[in-house]
Amino acid sequence: MIFGSAEPLESYCVHLLLSKDEIYFTVLETKGYCSVYGPRSIVQVEELLRRKLAKEAADKEFQEFVQLLKSAKTMPLHAKPPKSSWMVEESIQHRIKSLEAYAIDACKNDDQKNTAGAILKAMGLAKTASSAVNLLIAIGYFPVHVNLDLLKFNIHTDYSDEIMSAAESLLSESSDPDEIDRIDLTHLKVYAIDVDEADELDDALSATRLQDGRIKVWIHVADPTSLVQPGSIIDREAMRRGTSVFLPTATYPMFPEKLAMEGMSLKQGNLCNAVTVSVVLRSDGSIAECTVNNSIIKPTYMLTYESASELLHLNLEEEVELKILSEAAALRLQWRRQQGGIDTATLETRIKVANPDDPEPLIKLYVENQADPAMRLVSEMMILCGEAVATFGSFNNIPLPYRGQPQSIDASAFSHLPEGPVRSSAIVKLMHAAEMDFRNPIRHGTLGLPGYVQFTSPIRRYMDLLAHYQVKAFLRGDSPPFSAGQLEGMASVINMNVRVVRRLSSSSLRYWILEYLRRQSKEKRFRALILRFIKDRIAALLLMEVGFQASAWVSVGMQIGDEVEVKVEDAHPRDDIISLKEVVQEK
Repeated sequence: MIFGSAEPLESYCVHLLLSKDEIYFTVLETKGYCSVYGPRSIVQVEELLRRKLAKEAADKEFQEFVQLLKSAKTMPLHAKPPKSSWMVEESIQHRIKSLEAYAIDACKNDDQKNTAGAILKAMGLAKTASSAVNLLIAIGYFPVHVNLDLLKFNIHTDYSDEIMSAAESLLSESSDPDEIDRIDLTHLKVYAIDVDEADELDDALSATRLQDGRIKVWIHVADPTSLVQPGSIIDREAMRRGTSVFLPTATYPMFPEKLAMEGMSLKQGNLCNAVTVSVVLRSDGSIAECTVNNSIIKPTYMLTYESASELLHLNLEEEVELKILSEAAALRLQWRRQQGGIDTATLETRIKVANPDDPEPLIKLYVENQADPAMRLVSEMMILCGEAVATFGSFNNIPLPYRGQPQSIDASAFSHLPEGPVRSSAIVKLMHAAEMDFRNPIRHGTLGLPGYVQFTSPIRRYMDLLAHYQVKAFLRGDSPPFSAGQLEGMASVINMNVRVVRRLSSSSLRYWILEYLRRQSKEKRFRALILRFIKDRIAALLLMEVGFQASAWVSVGMQIGDEVEVKVEDAHPRDDIISLKEVVQEK
């Protein structure tokens, strides 16, 4: 029919034509090397033509998408398409979301995995998560310093309209269920001490010296439970989050920000609802008596740790209450050490990144010494509050999230190590994870306390909020909203979320410290304290100006506790790589 002949050559040519045809003909049967072809039906031909056209259209669309990626890659940073533009068309959104899922190892199905793989292949890239990350950065969809863990852990960064509406209602309708029971403590001088950019204030302090010479301390804690009830929509959302998330680049609060700041946070010069834990100390620093009350206070000072330390140093007569608080803190530390408590004060790094979406954002790094007088004062008062609440809960049989660490560490075993970060580092390596009981206090060996309940951060930690629900119900004469068994079940879920947030906070802080170090001059020298030797002459070091631990080879003759000088040879934040080299002093 085609060639007018059935010779072998012509027959073979027809076979080739038919075998390559995917639409009009099909193989009816095969005998040995011979195939019998027959025409497809009109319905089959139309369906195959439709599929062919659809595939050609899809291939064309895919090639256009690849060209779009290549075009975006070559554009200067300021001209790249905004992130929202990739979400307009459904087909483009699907491909970008597939790439994003591939980048964080979170593909929901094979379709996403295959789509991302095809895109990377078309772009001439390896089929790896890092290739997907780099491509998304190159087209401007991800910022240069995208926090992948924030995406991987699926951290909730926004609130639904329903939650925001409920928060607004609480603020506008707020009535205080404990109004008649509040004691008026507005006559007290109240110090709120925190970091300089604290988002909300959970706690504040007052102190006086009684006529018999003993010290009385008041720890005032914000009272969110005067607004939020157990089981309410706001409470359930806070429980789902478990904790506020504090990152160098942003804060994602446990409660909607406006509710936390305007309705719950303590504010200087304002009348504020609080739960006040008052404690009278014996001369040795132990608790003589303690009470818990609903209160109303008027914070006098909002101080940063730096300004509080400065005031303590100046020793002003008019700030005698601050001096009494410092004296109480010293008594408490001494008493806790006598009970087997361990001092684990070290250097702590805080970083604030002002404009994280910029390729070269401004990084502000602060290194705080936990042994600083003001930091020591606040931490001792928070620990005192924890012991007092545990004592109060135990005496009144209130189920609470009692926290403990039954193990006791013999501090004298570390007396050969220099006091400070070296000793703290060695002790922390031996410490076990905290344990919890919901019926009775358990000894906290590291703190040197017979019992301990975290109570001072109910705006940012849900476990503290649970303790408030329980204590406040008791103060009202009601049964606790939760049994010990219910608390235990809730705690297991909450603590799981808290562990995820801790991992995220730790990895984010480390990333930005490495980025900070990457930017330093290659010739810049850093003071580094030798904490311990890992193997041979490879030592674990603490960079004093950065508050960061890393390792490096150090010269023969150097001992634990010695200081060396190091340079940063290499730093890659995305790959979590840091390489230090000792600067050997010429003799």
